[in-house]
Amino acid sequence: MLNSLLAHGWASTPERLAIAAGVTLGFAVLAYALRGVNRSGALAGALACFLLFASAGPSAFATLAALFVMTWASTRMGYRRKLALGLAEPREGRNAWQVLANLVVTALGSVVFGATGNRAWLVAAVAALAEAATDTVASEIGQYREPAARMITTWERVPAGTDGGITIPGSIAGLAAGLVIAMIGVMGRTIPQSQLWVPVAAGFAGMLIDSLLGATVQHRGWISNQAVNFFATMAAGALAYALAMLT
Repeated sequence: MLNSLLAHGWASTPERLAIAAGVTLGFAVLAYALRGVNRSGALAGALACFLLFASAGPSAFATLAALFVMTWASTRMGYRRKLALGLAEPREGRNAWQVLANLVVTALGSVVFGATGNRAWLVAAVAALAEAATDTVASEIGQYREPAARMITTWERVPAGTDGGITIPGSIAGLAAGLVIAMIGVMGRTIPQSQLWVPVAAGFAGMLIDSLLGATVQHRGWISNQAVNFFATMAAGALAYALAMLT
């Protein structure tokens, strides 16, 4: 059934499906062992990873692996300081809702590509990963390097970690993280070289949208951080899809 759904996907044979399942299982176990995710997060991440791998292949999985490495490393930079400020991630890792908020757009974009063969959906999927990398690395590095941030809506100084706060070092680091995701996508031929800039630009725009939502609706308690992350990745994916169709 999955083979027929993913008519244009990578996992066109039972053998490839088995490879996707095996790699997914190993990746989920490793992520859990490194405390990047808790049990529910590992299960949610495994589902997203499998759909991405089966639909778009090993090179697309490499972008997801890069996202995990960069977010895991940046989260642990200055962990004691973040813990003292109440900004640190839980030691047991991210839960299912946190994982899905960042990966569901990528997983769905990959599945649509597998079903239709329209490679613009792959650009959108990579852009959603680039946004997740850009936003997470920008936030974690900003909290690590700067004691204060600037509110994106008013530019007033606020404590590091405030919803809607941004820093220059964090933004630069986040942009670099998005570029890494896009470059891996190009090297693996998930996206064409001519469209390298699309996930980078869309990911950075998504990060700014994340900050705007954080400074407004999340700051007022109307939506959760997970919802903000989901909408930001969705915005990045939608923008990248539109740009990919135009270029």
